[in-house]
This record gives sequence, structure tokens and C-alpha cells, in this order.
Amino acid sequence: MSLIDWSILLTTISFIVIYGVYKTRKFNTIKDHLKGGGSANWLTIGLSVMATQASAITFLSTPGQAYNDGMGFIQFYFGLPLAIIVICMVFIPIYHKLKVYTAYEYLEKRFDRKTRTLAAILFLVQRGLAAGITIFAPAIILSTILGWDLKLLNLTIGLLVIFYTVSGGTKAVSITQKQQMFVIMSGMIIAFAIILNSFPDNLNFTEAIKMAGIGGKMEIIDFSFDIDKRYTFWSGITGGFFLALSYFGTDQSQVQRYLTGKSVKESQLGLMFNAVLKIPMQFFILFIGVMVFVFFEFNNTPINFNPQVENYLEQSQNPEYLIEKEKFISLRKEKRNLQKKYIDNFDYSETKNLEKEIKQLHKNEKKIRETVKKITKKIAPSTVESNDLDYVFIFFILNYLPKGIIGLLLAVILSAAMSSTASELNALSTTTVIDIYKRNHIEKKSEKHYLKASKWFTVMWGVIAIIFASFGSLFENLIQLVNLIGSIFYGTILGIFMVAFFFKNIKGNQVFYAACISQISIFMIYGFIEIGYLWLNFIGAMLTIILSLFINFFIKK
Repeated sequence: MSLIDWSILLTTISFIVIYGVYKTRKFNTIKDHLKGGGSANWLTIGLSVMATQASAITFLSTPGQAYNDGMGFIQFYFGLPLAIIVICMVFIPIYHKLKVYTAYEYLEKRFDRKTRTLAAILFLVQRGLAAGITIFAPAIILSTILGWDLKLLNLTIGLLVIFYTVSGGTKAVSITQKQQMFVIMSGMIIAFAIILNSFPDNLNFTEAIKMAGIGGKMEIIDFSFDIDKRYTFWSGITGGFFLALSYFGTDQSQVQRYLTGKSVKESQLGLMFNAVLKIPMQFFILFIGVMVFVFFEFNNTPINFNPQVENYLEQSQNPEYLIEKEKFISLRKEKRNLQKKYIDNFDYSETKNLEKEIKQLHKNEKKIRETVKKITKKIAPSTVESNDLDYVFIFFILNYLPKGIIGLLLAVILSAAMSSTASELNALSTTTVIDIYKRNHIEKKSEKHYLKASKWFTVMWGVIAIIFASFGSLFENLIQLVNLIGSIFYGTILGIFMVAFFFKNIKGNQVFYAACISQISIFMIYGFIEIGYLWLNFIGAMLTIILSLFINFFIKK
């Protein structure tokens, strides 16, 4: 990286941290720290909710996901707008009426303390794991750029976010997320424009989309009923609906964003802002990944995007790898020539033949890449990660973007990491203080004591997140890993809230035992049955509701 890139990166990050701490220097009560004073308007809430979701994983992994599998991941979000409408109508009015700090306070008012504690613990476990992943994602980037130790970077980034969150609390997170979203969207739009401008002169935008289609990247909607497939229209509209309903309605990292609203209407407008813009934003980020795919059809690409893998394999001079490397170089050259011939050709019948040849070469290239991954797993140490989807976009940024833009794009990814991780630590601290520590504290303490406790719990969760990040791996793709962890827990939590809202005759014992059985069942289903993880949200919620009704019926009998 050049000096100008480092200057842009460090200036952007420093400004956000200093601005957040400065603007919140006078906020020193527990309400200020955990609810931001309850004074946020709808735009602040909307941007804060969006920035909390838009972690580094979104901008690091989503383009790589699209590069490999195409636009189908967008179906994941199809249930989101409907879920937000339900939350605006049902969840928000109840939370504001009861003046709660956390979503789980409501559960004690409706059921009992043990049900509230169970839901809070389920949230703390899954969100604590997710916080580790959001630290791990930007650490990968800096490790790639600087060649520094990954664990050292996990520690550095984690400590920075802990300082930032402890200093300003919820208000600092909400205030700075406006600036972070501006940096994020500006950077992505600039990157998109540069990609389009880098295409060959005779390749227009329409032809680029056609080329992406030949590569199988423009298959947006899949109406099949195959439950083994991760992303279909039906899994998105059902499993995605339940996941979004639980995430926005019961996950404290999101609930805390709109509990800062000065009125019910402001909170509702802030969430509806996301209902309208979330799918277009994700579509745009995925589409950037697809355009990166088209870009690499005419430019050099490594056999594995993780530089550690390439370096290790080159040093090892493994015979199997060298054979695959020769095949890869030859295939890429042949494919590039066919692509040039394709965009220059006006003969319909010949164009169709060229499409068939290019499609076959795409399949062959994918096989070679998979073979190289298997070779890497077989001969390389466990510290060398063969999965490379999360490195695709960062490879493009570092190797093909002009000076200055590289620093801006890295600021985008690190801003997103700071934003979402700070929100998560803030929510984890709030839930621990309000639902566990304060609720089970026999002797009442002062507001100052709980404010100090919330800061210490932020530090505690930050340390836990750093430890988890230090043992992280790329799984298949980081964005899928985050959603998988959420899907394992969200269904049960949502089921508890659904029973609370819509089944007034069911009491605490019934829903508590139903939720315990449901969560154990989800662990068993995930461990032993091949099923798309989005369905776990639907199954978990339905199991909790049905078991609650069954236990209630059995007790009455």
C-alpha cells in the first residue's frame, strides 16, 4: 500500500473514533450509555440498524459469495420486508410502552424470570460467537496486506473496538454509524464505477451481464422445493422471514438501535427505512461481486485467492499442484481468447457454440480450483486456509484499484467492522447488566454502579470475542457462518416471543420447557440431518410454539 492509502485509511478511522468519543463526552448515566438518551430520530435509527448489519463480513464475503455462486444469495433477504412490517406493528409498540432496556425484560413481565434468563442466555451465546467473527474478518484483511500475525491483529482490532464502545456506549455507536455508512456506500459506488470502466472497450454493460449469465452468476430466483439447497425463493420467504423477524425483533444488537428512538413513530420509520433499502443494498454488493467475476475473465487471477496458499504451494513444488497449475494457465488463456471472440461475434449460431464452450471451461476451472484446495488441505499445515472466497474482493482491491481508492475501500471494510462489532458488544453488555446481573442482584445498587458494570461487561465480552476470533477459521464463507450461527439459535428465541405475543393462555413453565426441548432438537437436526440452515429458523420457532401448546394442553388435561 502507498503512503496516500495509509493516510486515507488512518484518517478515516481516527476521525470516526474521535468524533464518537467527543460527541458523547457528557453522557454519563445508565440511560445515556445503554439507550443513548432515547433521543434518536428515524434517520439515525435507520442508518444505525443498517450499519449494524453491514459488518466487514458483508463487504468482504458477499462479493466473494457472488463471484463463486452468483446472485442467488439475494433470496436470503426476501422475507425481510414482511418481517419488519410485523415488528413495526407488534414488537415496537410493546417495547416502547414498557420502557424496556432489553427485549428480554418483556418476557419476565409476560412469563417469569427463568424464561427471560433463558432467552437472554441464548442471545448472549450466539451473539458472543458472532462478535468474534466480526473481529476476525478485518483481521484477515490486514494480515493479507501486512503479513502480520492474525492473532495479533485480532487483539489489536478488538482492543480498539472495546475502547471505542466503552467510551461512548450506545450513543457513540449510533452517532458514528452515519459517518460509517457514508464512507461505506461511497467506497462501494466508486469501486463499482472503476470495475465498469476497466472492461474492454467493446464490452458494454449489457454484454457484461450476458457474460455473467454464461458463467451462471445471474440466476437470481430458484423456485425449486429442494430443502437441501441453501437459497431458494421458498427458503428466503419462510426461513428468511423467521430469521429477520427474530434478528430485528428479538436480537438486542438490533432492538437496542431502535429503542434509542424518541417515539414509537421514529423507531418504526427507522426500521421501515431498512425494509425499503436493505434488499437493493445487498443486491448492489452482490452485483459488484458478479462484475468482479466478469473483470477477471479478461485479467489475471490466481489459482487460489488466498496469498498464503499460493506462496506455500509454490515453495512446496508439489507435483500434483504443478500439473493443476499448468492446466489452469492453459485453460485461462483459452477462455480469455473465447471471451474476446464472443464479444466480437455477430453470428448467432456461432455465438451459441461459443457459449457452450465457455460454460464447459467454467466447469473445468471450478474443478481445478477445488482440486487445488484438496491438495492444500492434504499437504499444508492447518494454519494455511484453503477456502478463498473471502479473499476474492480484497485481492481485487489490492491488485487492480488505483492508489487512494485502496485506502478508501479498506476504510470501508474496517468502518463496517467497527460499527457492527461495537453494536454487538454494546448489546451483549446491556443484556448482561439488565437481564442477568441487575435482575439477579439481591442488593440494589446505584445507577453509577450499573454504569460502571456495563463498561466492565463490555470489556469482558470484547475479550471473549477476541479469544473466539483467535480460533476462527474461514469455514466455507464468513457471511454464511454468521447466518448459520444465528439460525441455530434464532428460531427458539423467536418462538418464545411469538407465544408471548399471540398465545395469552400459555404460562412461563410451558414455554420454558418447550424452548429447552426445541433448542436441543435444533442442535440434533443440524448435527444429523442435511438441510439448508435457513429452515432451522422456521423449525425452531414452530417447534417452540407447538410444544408450548402441547404441554399446555397436557397440563390442563
